[in-house]
Amino acid sequence: MQFTILTELTRIYFLIVILLYTMEDYLYFGKKSESAKRRGFFVQIALLYMFVIGGFAVIFYHHREFSVLLFLGGVIVYDALTLTLFRVFYPKCSLLLLSNMLMLLNIGFVILSRLNFDKAIKQGMIVAAGTLIALIIPVIIRKLRILEKLRGLYAILGLGALLVVLALAMRSGGAKLSIEVAGITLQFSELVKITFIFYMASRLAKDRSFKSVAVTTIVAAVHVGILVLSTDLGTALVFFVAYLVVVFVATGRPVYPLVGLLGGAAASVLAYFLFAHVRQRVIAWKDPFAVYETSGYQIVQGLFGIGAGGWFGTGLCEGKPTAIPVASKDFVFAAICEEFGSIFGICLLLICMSVFLLICTISLKLHNRFYKLAAIGLGAEYAFQVFLTVGGVTKLIPMTGITLPLVSYGGSSVLSTIVMLAIVQGMYIRREDEST
Repeated sequence: MQFTILTELTRIYFLIVILLYTMEDYLYFGKKSESAKRRGFFVQIALLYMFVIGGFAVIFYHHREFSVLLFLGGVIVYDALTLTLFRVFYPKCSLLLLSNMLMLLNIGFVILSRLNFDKAIKQGMIVAAGTLIALIIPVIIRKLRILEKLRGLYAILGLGALLVVLALAMRSGGAKLSIEVAGITLQFSELVKITFIFYMASRLAKDRSFKSVAVTTIVAAVHVGILVLSTDLGTALVFFVAYLVVVFVATGRPVYPLVGLLGGAAASVLAYFLFAHVRQRVIAWKDPFAVYETSGYQIVQGLFGIGAGGWFGTGLCEGKPTAIPVASKDFVFAAICEEFGSIFGICLLLICMSVFLLICTISLKLHNRFYKLAAIGLGAEYAFQVFLTVGGVTKLIPMTGITLPLVSYGGSSVLSTIVMLAIVQGMYIRREDEST
């Protein structure tokens, strides 16, 4: 009885914490004074600590391993240092973007520690290294004026990295995704997401003529084509959507994205006939129970997990999320919904949406067109990646093998997302400089 009561109390506890955090997230947008925003920020940080401490306390209660408490201490120190250093070095940084990044990372730390503690440790080390890099990026964005003139460099770096993956990558899940260097697995396409957006922004910032759009389209098509040849179709789709968004925002002409969508639809049909694993994923999406023992197993287990959790979850460490294949990567959302509940999952999506809305707001207020286009492009990549992940898990769309940014296990993914958000922080600080 005591164990059951404890489980019920922790379920309620986590639900209240995430609901209050999400509510404060959206109240933040309506606050006008800096003092009110700062108070809201401190409330969110308090809720963040309540969540991560409660999460690791439950995991320790179930496993009784001292290493769990050590990792909790490391996470608390990381959060405190990140908050302090960003606010000291960049007093004008976006507090909401900073708190949301940390909350998503902390949700990831808790669920990864529940699923595979060794992976959680590795993720923590990569996050710490990525944050050190992120501390340098805003000053580069703020001070270095040459960034918008390096379009050739962005194209060469991006295409070169993708070609290296195409030539040397290991095949995983039917796709060439990563290469191993000195024992470290690198997924270059995650970092090319940034150079890809910077190339398009630099090309279209000052020249929005048909010729410029055509050249941008060709270079974008080569990026996407290499990813298709690598059969990394999920990432290719992210690149394609980002291209459509940036071209539309840059030109204001809907004919370009409409033509692009028609071309994308034709390419999707072609991919269905060319790639066997694409056909398998479509079949599994249409009726996963019919192919339960093969390609449908992952989707079915994910749906079972979400269904078992219901609205309020089974309780942390009370479900069976490890029965879901790659639960720490592509299907981490299903694992979260199983143990924390679908309400928690919805709040998680609202936090992700808040990040996207904030990036859009920053983009709209920037005067420099290069940074304006770069911000909206990075925001589009982030939002569409979330959509692909959750859509695949919930059977809204076929699986794409895309991770949930900052939450799923994956060093290259979490590193590139932290860098992307640091770039946006730099743009936010530039906006503050322009308004003073």
